[in-house]
Amino acid sequence: MVTIQSDNFSLAQICESGQCFRMTKYSDDRYGLVAFGKYLEMVQTGNSICFDCTQEEFDTLWEAYFDLETDYAAIIAGIDANDAYLSAAAEYGRGIRILHQELWEMLISFLISQNNNIGRIQSSVRALCSRYGERRGTADGRTYFCFPTPEALANVSLEDLNACGLGYRSRYVSRAADGVCRGDIDLSELRTMDYDAAKMKLLKIYGVGAKVADCVCLFALHQTAAFPRDTHINKVMAAQYPDGFPFSRYGKNSGTLQQYIFYYDLMKK
Repeated sequence: MVTIQSDNFSLAQICESGQCFRMTKYSDDRYGLVAFGKYLEMVQTGNSICFDCTQEEFDTLWEAYFDLETDYAAIIAGIDANDAYLSAAAEYGRGIRILHQELWEMLISFLISQNNNIGRIQSSVRALCSRYGERRGTADGRTYFCFPTPEALANVSLEDLNACGLGYRSRYVSRAADGVCRGDIDLSELRTMDYDAAKMKLLKIYGVGAKVADCVCLFALHQTAAFPRDTHINKVMAAQYPDGFPFSRYGKNSGTLQQYIFYYDLMKK
């Protein structure tokens, strides 16, 4: 067991923030997560978070995954005091962190996310994993499934992908898997690129638009200048920032602030 203390960490808010589709709420304070082929359970009481793993696993995987070295309090403190909306959004979602997630999983997950809601995305991802991912078990007997590899999905028919609830997105997933297997999509190259170059490269993938590319940049490549825009964000921008969001002020923290805005708008409805 590893326990940390943080005033800017909320399992509930991370789970609900729309960036991670393999995190499960078991109770008000207990959550489970599958990532990078590992299963993790976590319990939070106030600002105390307990991770059910060894110190070595925490140090080598989960500390970076949850972006624990970033000072989110400083990011919030840097918000323009005259921006009442953004200040309120950041205060409301101050427990959100930008996760360092696996690139292939994020590409497929956000291809599935288009014109979709969080519940349906989670259902589709769960179906893909249970049908085509590697089955593993924990020491206490819990079974979980890894995210399916490109090779596993490249061999799946469109009909079978559609049976996972993907609909027209089945074509995107199939083409992406095939592209990685053929070498047309180089994931290792994407990891070395800056934000602008990575986004341009992602936009060349069949089915990837600006929003999906920015989500992959933000949640997998940790390019925190990326600012995904969906209908929620576009409505907020029109209402709160008719002259444009102040990207020049916030720079590389813009993506983090976008998550506060997205969560605030989503949960306040």
